[in-house]
Amino acid sequence: MKLHDVDWRRLASRPSVVIASLAAGVCFGLWYPAEAQALGLLSEVYLGLLKMVVLPFMVSAIIFSLYRLFQDPQASHILASIVGYFCLAMVLAALLGLLVAALGGPGRDLAPETMLQLGRLVGAGNGGVSDEVALGGELVTPQALGFADMLRQIIPGNIFAALAQGETLKAFIFALLFGCALSQVSREVADSLSSTLESVFHTCQTLTRWFNYFLPPVLFAMVSSQIARTGMEPLKAMLGFILAMSGSSLVLVLLSFWILVRVSGCGWREVLASQREPLTMAVATRSSHACMPAMMEALVERLGFPHYRIELLVPLGVSILRIGPALYYAVATLFIAQLYERDLSLTEYTIVFIGSILAGLASTGMSSLLVLSLIGLVCGFLALPFEAALVLFVAVEPVCDVLRTLVLVAGNSAVAALICGRPVAVAQPGLPEARPC
Repeated sequence: MKLHDVDWRRLASRPSVVIASLAAGVCFGLWYPAEAQALGLLSEVYLGLLKMVVLPFMVSAIIFSLYRLFQDPQASHILASIVGYFCLAMVLAALLGLLVAALGGPGRDLAPETMLQLGRLVGAGNGGVSDEVALGGELVTPQALGFADMLRQIIPGNIFAALAQGETLKAFIFALLFGCALSQVSREVADSLSSTLESVFHTCQTLTRWFNYFLPPVLFAMVSSQIARTGMEPLKAMLGFILAMSGSSLVLVLLSFWILVRVSGCGWREVLASQREPLTMAVATRSSHACMPAMMEALVERLGFPHYRIELLVPLGVSILRIGPALYYAVATLFIAQLYERDLSLTEYTIVFIGSILAGLASTGMSSLLVLSLIGLVCGFLALPFEAALVLFVAVEPVCDVLRTLVLVAGNSAVAALICGRPVAVAQPGLPEARPC
């Protein structure tokens, strides 16, 4: 029975099954839009089940992993590596986004019919007052969040309320502080709590494995309901931006795979097979937090990295190392500048670079539409009119959200592997012996 279950999980995440589910969803959404919109309930239920598990999974993993980390004599070295690699990854993502958008010019010299389509999308987003709206107008600088507002967003005044309302960032801050404090408690007292949290962690991981059996029908339902609501027109109108975002995302994902190959000592076939389930979940859920159990299983059980470090680095990276959003903000800001025929100086490119990193960090714990609003903060530094173009990004947000999540999942797995170093075949408590290639 166990062998049958494992085979079904692998079948559900095979590239052929994923592509077939996506293609069938597109066709069903175009041909049967009414029925396809009703299927949206299936994807909502699936995401609800995953959200149910995410917070207890993340909190338990961070607390007991931090406790074990501080028992490690190499703790200071690991913490220094975390800071260094996290900063390097954010810089690389923002630079790549600037390079691809600057050289590719997704918003530059667009065809008249494309500009007409974009103008109509803006008009529809403004309430449908007119069939065509010019992509220009008064420059509006969005109001940035103050330091006090940012503190209110991350400090959990009531951890139980934060857990009940699904406020991931607040729960993350609580887990960090609690895990650090637990390391200062006497070993006799702390060990029992650490064991309990580890049991919670593995239970949540098992639940996630059960949910992953249903990935193909969820993919079908998600894509068909989305196509039924928006159609294909927004994708055609924003094709240049989507191609720039897709190309830069592909570069980062392939770079992440190459790092995993180099660090793990495994071949490309083994690494790609190990990352199949996390990336499939990224497409299906568009939630990097929901992918954490699959990411950990891939790194520990498939590639042989030590679980006591991976169980800390993956939740930490997903919450802080916002590679996908940093890349997205860089490409989106240059797209808007090109759309309005604004030539940027070297100083302004530097502003976009720094602003993209800061906006990426600020996107932690935010929902999809709130992530979009942070484009306005980067544009605000350059007095670019973002509000008129917002609807364009809303129209293609499902595609961009998938790309951001794929980059987050692949990139965080690679950074976690770099910090751990080459795996060794040492059995860890509670897990089968690691199997490095």
